[in-house]
Amino acid sequence: MEGIYLAIVLAPLIAAITVGLFGNQVGRAGAHWITILGVGISFALSLFVLKGIVFDGVPVFNETIYRWATVGDLSMEIGFLIDHLTALMIAVVTFVSLTVHIYTIGYMHDDDGYQRFFSYISLFTFAMLMLVMSNNFLQLFFGWEAVGVVSYLLIGFWFKRETAIFANMKAFLVNRVGDFGFLLGIATILMFTGSLDYYQVFALAGNLSEETIQIFPGTEWSVLSLACICLFVGAMGKSAQMPLHVWLPDSMEGPTPISALIHAATMVTAGIFMVARMSPLFEYSQTALSVVLVIGATTAIFTGLLGIVQQDIKRVVAYSTLSQLGYMTVALGASAYAASIFHLMTHAFFKALLFLAAGSVIIALHHEQDIRKMGGLKKYMPITYWTALIGTLALVGFPGFSGFFSKDALIEVVHLSTTPGAHYAYWCVLLGVFVTALYSFRMFFIVFHGEERIDPHAKKTLKESPAVITVPLIMLAVPSVLIGWFTIGPVLFGEFFNDSIFVLQDPGVVAQLGQEFHGPLTFIAHAATSSVTLYMVLAGALTAWFLYLKRPDLPGRFRERFALFYKVLDNKYYFDWFNEIVISKNIRLLASLFWRIGDEVLIDGIVVNGTAQTIRLFSRLIRTLQSGYLYHYAFAMIIGLAVILGWLVFSY
Repeated sequence: MEGIYLAIVLAPLIAAITVGLFGNQVGRAGAHWITILGVGISFALSLFVLKGIVFDGVPVFNETIYRWATVGDLSMEIGFLIDHLTALMIAVVTFVSLTVHIYTIGYMHDDDGYQRFFSYISLFTFAMLMLVMSNNFLQLFFGWEAVGVVSYLLIGFWFKRETAIFANMKAFLVNRVGDFGFLLGIATILMFTGSLDYYQVFALAGNLSEETIQIFPGTEWSVLSLACICLFVGAMGKSAQMPLHVWLPDSMEGPTPISALIHAATMVTAGIFMVARMSPLFEYSQTALSVVLVIGATTAIFTGLLGIVQQDIKRVVAYSTLSQLGYMTVALGASAYAASIFHLMTHAFFKALLFLAAGSVIIALHHEQDIRKMGGLKKYMPITYWTALIGTLALVGFPGFSGFFSKDALIEVVHLSTTPGAHYAYWCVLLGVFVTALYSFRMFFIVFHGEERIDPHAKKTLKESPAVITVPLIMLAVPSVLIGWFTIGPVLFGEFFNDSIFVLQDPGVVAQLGQEFHGPLTFIAHAATSSVTLYMVLAGALTAWFLYLKRPDLPGRFRERFALFYKVLDNKYYFDWFNEIVISKNIRLLASLFWRIGDEVLIDGIVVNGTAQTIRLFSRLIRTLQSGYLYHYAFAMIIGLAVILGWLVFSY
């Protein structure tokens, strides 16, 4: 099996290197066929691994593949941990990546960087696979940074645009803040356990929970809480949790295929996966779980509100990603790791579908992204319309669609949670259901229904996207409808994650909810009769219909009446202003001060130039002794001889 695991990660890497180095030689067709073949191999092997783990009873694989370095007793290794969590993740990552690769053929058809883009997205897939398959913190950190590097390249792919360069630098800097915390968390674990291996660290979690450390004199901190919170700071950066969320909406500056890959299966899911993988650590820290819960709940509701005022079709979907990541984070904080990963899986399919559907609209309208310049597209783009409707229904959690099973279960387990902050989190995610339905159907109705506001030039050529675009949409629409029916029982309420997720409370909140689960149909019936979430979905959808189809004049009136509230949302709670004006400006001033004092005064003035001037002055003084007259040297020799003789006489 080791060879299969290696092939899963190496196939996209080899494809990326081949296309990246020999893109001109293989040509445009060669670029997409090589990378699709590489990711296709990974997907096929991932399904084989998932089948073996789930149905054939293949045992957990936890082995070292390569020992990179040894420092004292510390061994730094490359290795794989293949259990149910890993098997599920690699299947989702490779499937979504495969659909994005196929879609890219149509979307990037006329782009000059065609080969480069395929190389990047294949490399992105490799980086994520290395992250989720790792069995130690060193490899985890490698994959963590690798997805960051490739996302930087892809967000700024159109590097001639100033907005793209600004966006990728913003993503880079914000993630450096999160990654600094992540590295501190790993360092803390290494300091107190002496190991980077997952299983060795997890085995010491109970003892580690009793350890304390003094960050400030006289104040004892729990080592495990400190380590977990630092690790979660890294997750806040990668998975865009407030206040480190500001980079994700701007990542829309990259081409649409990479928006789908970042938001659905790779970068932003890394933080959710990491916390779930670290469940044996987080379970021993109530403080860390509360922090995770509250931040996730805050992100879920407040970033969702921002989606209501967005006019860019991709940014509406981007803010929905932020909100849904908040839902996943809330579940992690409630110790419902299985519910979080289950929602991650379903979300990957319908979020990739929504982004690719948005891309289909964008290229059909000659790269127009403003929803105010759309409308009535249903009759022109029927396949895009129906697949976008499926994605929207899945996102809002309409009964029978995949998002319903995962989101409804997630809200219920948060309601059952006793973690401090759970009451606040429950109301946030419950209200978030209404908000999600409102902004989702707002975009859907404005784009596909109502008055046609299409540019006349674009309307002349407006038609359904080609098959290379629509086939991936259909491929993603199928699991967006069906995957929840087949997986809610075994994955969420069964024993699927018993070998990979640890919950200290017995029974946990997922197990408590599972006691009332009697099949997907019963689950739907319960939601229709007893759950308030369905009514929140319907209320949000009807509100969107009334405001944007029945009475489209009302949103403008509300904007005028509640101008202050709208201004706060339109300015994204002023996070960008605070970061760019307050923090960035002051850091520049501080850096300028350090440059002048440190570089000009200390280094140049004292160390470099000062040393040179001192040597110059000393040399001038010594040079006066070199007169060139013989009697001067003879006199100096006599004086020196007299001193030596005097020292000898008086010393004895």
